[in-house]
Amino acid sequence: MRAALGFASLGCALVLSTPALAAETVLDLSGNVPDDQLRHFFVEFDVPAGIKEIEIAHDDLSPDNILDWGLVDEMGGFRGWGGGNTENAVVGEQAASRSYLPGPIAAGKWKVVVGKALVKVKPASFSLKVTLRDVPTLPAQTNRVPYSAPAPLSTETRWYAGDFHVHSMESGDAEPPLDAIAAFAKGRGLDFVLVSDHNTVSQLDFYAEAQKKHSDFLFLPGVEFTTYWGHANAIGSTKYVDDKTELPGNSIGAAVQAFQAQGALFSINHPTLALGDACLGCAWEHDLPVDQIDAVEIGTGKFGILTDSAIGFWDDLCAKGRHLAALGGSDDHKAGVNETPTQSPIGNPTTMVYAKALSVQGIIDAVKSGRTVVKLKSPDDPMVELASSVAPSGDTIAAPKSELSATITGGVGYTARFVKNGAPEPEVEVDSDPFVLKLPVTAPASGEDRYRVEVLEGGARRTVTSHLWLKLGAAGDGGVGGSAGGGGSGPGAADESDDGGCGCAAPRSSPFAWAALALGALGALALRRSRS
Repeated sequence: MRAALGFASLGCALVLSTPALAAETVLDLSGNVPDDQLRHFFVEFDVPAGIKEIEIAHDDLSPDNILDWGLVDEMGGFRGWGGGNTENAVVGEQAASRSYLPGPIAAGKWKVVVGKALVKVKPASFSLKVTLRDVPTLPAQTNRVPYSAPAPLSTETRWYAGDFHVHSMESGDAEPPLDAIAAFAKGRGLDFVLVSDHNTVSQLDFYAEAQKKHSDFLFLPGVEFTTYWGHANAIGSTKYVDDKTELPGNSIGAAVQAFQAQGALFSINHPTLALGDACLGCAWEHDLPVDQIDAVEIGTGKFGILTDSAIGFWDDLCAKGRHLAALGGSDDHKAGVNETPTQSPIGNPTTMVYAKALSVQGIIDAVKSGRTVVKLKSPDDPMVELASSVAPSGDTIAAPKSELSATITGGVGYTARFVKNGAPEPEVEVDSDPFVLKLPVTAPASGEDRYRVEVLEGGARRTVTSHLWLKLGAAGDGGVGGSAGGGGSGPGAADESDDGGCGCAAPRSSPFAWAALALGALGALALRRSRS
């Protein structure tokens, strides 16, 4: 049925001579944007045998309308997603422009994918010209190598510092190469980043080269799954998953299953970042069973004004019984160069992960077990290590009673508090380094209680741990279970059969209109084509 979906009305013109004789053939596929409820449509074109390179020039022909662009081959295979890229897309057998994948160019019907990111003025039209060449113009990119996970960079069990939301030049709205990302991140004391480019895996082709140059710094594979109803990171994903969730046969649930079948974790990004046209589709609006979610980005870049609402979103999901790790990400697009007022450098926020190794699987396993601490402002924020007297590490404590202990370093002058089931306990002044905050706890008669620790500066959160969960169990049990949501400071075993999942739908984000108006006014022009 997909082939029947609203193809644009086309006025095709063949320029130059016939494909059999010409070195270059230009197809004018300009047309009108279908006025329907679907957010994507396709423009078909025929590729004859012998073509070595395809170039696509596109334009949304309007200062008010915004269209996104991508390409699929004759088999429906993904060949790239430039999103709001304004430059031409070029795909050849041995090279491709940013956001796109090189590879065989087989004869058949290819399709330009067009996303209706924002259509304010109707009727809407577009300019689209496809150039077919039998001789490529791009030199072969010998530095592109199929992705494979590197060997562990360190096998030491400890806290590793990272940023789970960084964009490279393979995102249409970003600029930095991987080398610049690593150099800047290492300068801030980070051990890893997740390069979360928008709906493409083209960045993975360049990981091997960058990883070799930065042998002490880990590039995590992944993607920012960017839809018009919310964004999420697929942490560890190495294969493209269709983001056109509204089309027949597609759904957000099926997309998440496809990511998790790869061994990836699904983490919702900036869930309450509702800025309207200034950040298209940035707030989370999908209805997704909470047991398909693995983590939540509770802090995003400079949008600290929305941190409280993001933490509230996370708390609401955790209250349904799902053990979700807390993550933070800068959403950096510049690697520290010419940052705009709405942008944040790599490391702001920083996520600390207690992992058995600095490796792809080591970081994924640690996040899955919830052993994370988010420094919401910068790598220099106070550190918190949360543990229990019954189970000094891990996720779920099975015991009638326990004493929770939080060791805080670098926190003199701040205040700290425990938070039980989303409700804060009284704040305590941190007056020594290290400082130990303790809380005796009793297990509930049924279900689980969850506890985290927050460090505050002037009433604003600066550091937030993931949760420790307490449920009734035999004295001295010390059992640890749950698929995510720890915050403990050691390895601890996890019982995957007790993941606390439920079939509830994730709550929709609150509009927070006052914040959206303020931030939208500041960033509307700069973020016109931002996907965040």
